Amino acid sequence: MQKITYIPLPYWNERPKKTRIKSIVLHCSTHEAVSMIKLLKNLHLSAHFVIGTDGRIFQLVPEEKRAFHAGTSRWRNMENLNHHSIGIELSAPKMGQTMYPEAQIKAAIGLCRDLMRRYDIPAVNVVAHSDVAPTRKPDPGLMFPWKKFADKGVGLWYEIADANKINENDKTVLLQKIGYDTRNLAAASYAFCRHFLPQFVATEDDICKLITHIYPPDFNIPDEGLPVLKACAYAFTKFD
Repeated sequence: MQKITYIPLPYWNERPKKTRIKSIVLHCSTHEAVSMIKLLKNLHLSAHFVIGTDGRIFQLVPEEKRAFHAGTSRWRNMENLNHHSIGIELSAPKMGQTMYPEAQIKAAIGLCRDLMRRYDIPAVNVVAHSDVAPTRKPDPGLMFPWKKFADKGVGLWYEIADANKINENDKTVLLQKIGYDTRNLAAASYAFCRHFLPQFVATEDDICKLITHIYPPDFNIPDEGLPVLKACAYAFTKFD
């Protein structure tokens, strides 16, 4: 793995006792790496790592400490992902609505693989900020290459043929099987589409609007997306 530059931020605290690292949460910001670090400092926030568009990796918080990156969040059997996760921020000028540079993706995959190996993090727990906070966050965006990551063992993808292996058709139940918090079903559904069905997610030129209007309040996963939802549910429940 490539060299990591350490730029410490003071915005962290101790993880709760007996809490282990078992997740990676991937984020993005419109700022380039050094500017993003300055912004995090000004906002009294942090992430464990920041990766620039050129692939440079910066570490801001020791891995064993609890960084301030995920906020109010849920995923599978975890609540408050800051307790359980390592947060990685990627520079993305359009908030993940355009392709991520190859150097950046290569660096992110390498970092994630190393963290997964060292902390025994399961693929089901490599997730988007939008997955764990679907009512609040759109990152790392609809163009994040989740399948490319999954092909390298980072996160999960689906085999569409597996849709026939699960009898459940209720979209709420299927989302819950994957790990989404469905108390706001529209938000959870849109977050799922950001991750697995980006063709159903609208792009937005106004980045301010993108980060303040996270999901259409009446959104429902189109019926033609049901096979993908079922195939994902099958893939994720194999880890239960």
